[in-house]
Amino acid sequence: MGKTLILTEKPSVAREYAAILGVKGNGDGVIENDAYVITWCIGHLVQMAYPERYDSRLGTWNLEDLPFLPEKYLYEIVPSVKKQYKIVHEQMQRKDIDVMLYCGDSGREGEVIGRLIRNYGGVRAGMVEKRVWIDSQTKEEILRGIREAKPLSAYDRLAAAGIMRGIEDYAMGINFSRALTCKYGRAFNQMLQTDKWKSINVGRVMTCVLGMIVERERQIREFAETPFYRVLGSFDGIEAEWKAEEGSELFRSEKLYKENGFRKCADAGAFIAGLASRTAHVQLAECKDNKKRAPLLFNLAELQAECSRQFKLSPNETLEIAQELYEKKMTTYPRTDARVLSSAIAKEIRKNISGLGSIPEMKQYVSTILSGEQYAGIADTSYTDDKKITDHYAIIPTGQNVAEQLTEIQKKVYGLIVRRFLSIFYPPAVYLNCQAVIAVGGELFHASCSRLKSEGYLAVAGKTGENEKEGGAALLKVISDWKKGSEIKELSFKTAEGKTTAPKRYDSGSMVLAMENAGKLIEDPALREQIKGSGIGTSATRAEIIDKLVRTGYIMLNKKTQVLTPERDGELVYDIIKQTIPDFLSPEMTASWEKKLSMIAQGELDEAEYRQEIEEYVRRKIGEIKGGTLPFGGAEASGGEEQALAEAVGECPLCHKPVRENQRAFSCIDRSCGFALWKDDYFFSNKKKSLTKSMAKSLLSKGEVFCKGLYSGTKKKTYDATILMKLEQGRAKFELRF
Repeated sequence: MGKTLILTEKPSVAREYAAILGVKGNGDGVIENDAYVITWCIGHLVQMAYPERYDSRLGTWNLEDLPFLPEKYLYEIVPSVKKQYKIVHEQMQRKDIDVMLYCGDSGREGEVIGRLIRNYGGVRAGMVEKRVWIDSQTKEEILRGIREAKPLSAYDRLAAAGIMRGIEDYAMGINFSRALTCKYGRAFNQMLQTDKWKSINVGRVMTCVLGMIVERERQIREFAETPFYRVLGSFDGIEAEWKAEEGSELFRSEKLYKENGFRKCADAGAFIAGLASRTAHVQLAECKDNKKRAPLLFNLAELQAECSRQFKLSPNETLEIAQELYEKKMTTYPRTDARVLSSAIAKEIRKNISGLGSIPEMKQYVSTILSGEQYAGIADTSYTDDKKITDHYAIIPTGQNVAEQLTEIQKKVYGLIVRRFLSIFYPPAVYLNCQAVIAVGGELFHASCSRLKSEGYLAVAGKTGENEKEGGAALLKVISDWKKGSEIKELSFKTAEGKTTAPKRYDSGSMVLAMENAGKLIEDPALREQIKGSGIGTSATRAEIIDKLVRTGYIMLNKKTQVLTPERDGELVYDIIKQTIPDFLSPEMTASWEKKLSMIAQGELDEAEYRQEIEEYVRRKIGEIKGGTLPFGGAEASGGEEQALAEAVGECPLCHKPVRENQRAFSCIDRSCGFALWKDDYFFSNKKKSLTKSMAKSLLSKGEVFCKGLYSGTKKKTYDATILMKLEQGRAKFELRF
């Protein structure tokens, strides 16, 4: 009988398999004995080839070469790991190996890593190929995975979806990045005034996320604070707030900014004056217990959001820590979208719980759960649901290696996972919720408070506290005395000014959740239901998408606050995309693409059919870009040179064609020339003086313009001076003459 070949995704995982299977040795890229040969990848060993591999002339970006959609996509070995690829390939051809086990991470990306190696170099004919699929790296789970390994063909649909995702990203990224750079790259770089040429980077998911960040930032910039005036009543010393509900004389009145606020203080005052002659009666006064159950378990997005909020970790940092905990056998597979347990793991969950008893701060909770067998019915609760699991169940502690030495931040993240896990075995927290409704004529005033009666799971979660509104104790006392229909004698009214607030910027955590829940951003209910369960990107890629936007210079991540804001480069790219391929900014479109990849994995959509759809989309959009006349920088005039001449501000100093005003600049109509005077040029914005049409006319005709009221930030004073324009390498440069 021949040997069994095991291929893992990382060297560290290969060593773990070797230790569990008793395979010793330190071979060059291989560990083997009489029964097993263990080798590994170093991430991706094979990647999609760049266009110049197809044709050397494609190494130069030209609009006429697009769209680039080869009939057969080519792949190549990643240059930095050629040696390891050769080792892996040699093992896959050995005659003394009968069985090959693919043991990459149990997900779409892990599947693709192994498949690309197999598809590129082949496997010896006759070799039996199987896939090991595990949820943690404990000894028991690895041995189970090997024992229950399925034929590789069982994962063909998942592999097809992963490979199609690569083709989709490649086709869109290569074509749209090249097309927009060729068409608008010169104007883009002139506006940036950069010495180093920058291409316009476009990505199927990346650009959508950029759009969300830019649009939120612009909402904040355009936000105008609006005051509104609330009406408050005091009833036996208890403050209650008025709302214009159905039956109110002001229900849906134009005088209201919203149901509890007037647009004008005078109208609020007039309303109060009308209440003076009315009597007040108790319409409702009650207190009820309200049970709050522990939240569902962590998936990766929820863990990333919580770590961003509590520890100011970026999504990538959280993913790295979660992966480290997984490789230390302390937690289950991190790249999961599920927040529930599988029925199979629920039956054996006692093992996971009991192993946590050695953690001093958890010992008490573990003891309570085990002694009371509070885990016994977990399979019949909302915390267990096989229908809500695709590849893996939620991130939970394995109960093993709890004595492993961890860094401080690893301990904190592990602590979050442990507490969230143990919380689901504790009873709900119980709150006493009290509410009162007072009727003054036909107008209703509301007061409420909440008091924690029983901690329940909050004790484990570390979130104890009364969560009581100010004045809650007084309301509790009065409610016990109030009876429905009784008249309140002691009452008064006042106005309270409120103000609208701008929307909050995304931070890294809220962005990951927004990406995961793209359906909530979609207004059309039918479409929202259609793509339910599909977000923007996947649990395995969202952190990298944000990280790539930061590396590209399109957004900035504040490490202290984790707040995301757009950089100037990113805003310019957004403006170009908005006017050329706006679909790329649409969560609906991006989520629908992700949904179709899921359908391929589930066997509901043929990848060839979807590839044809994608390629038709790329062809159509590239055609639109080629024929577009975006008024950006040096874009051509849509109405011809005569129209441009009629609207001309002056003559281009380089090619002597008309210069015309557009939204951002005074630009030459000849795109190949590219001359422009930018309205937000740093020179002018730094001088607190924007570039006007009259100034541009003077600069173009005389090469100078006299300006009053220029501001010196250094000297903190204003002054008058002449601005001189000079041409350097086809660009306008400015200096002052006093």
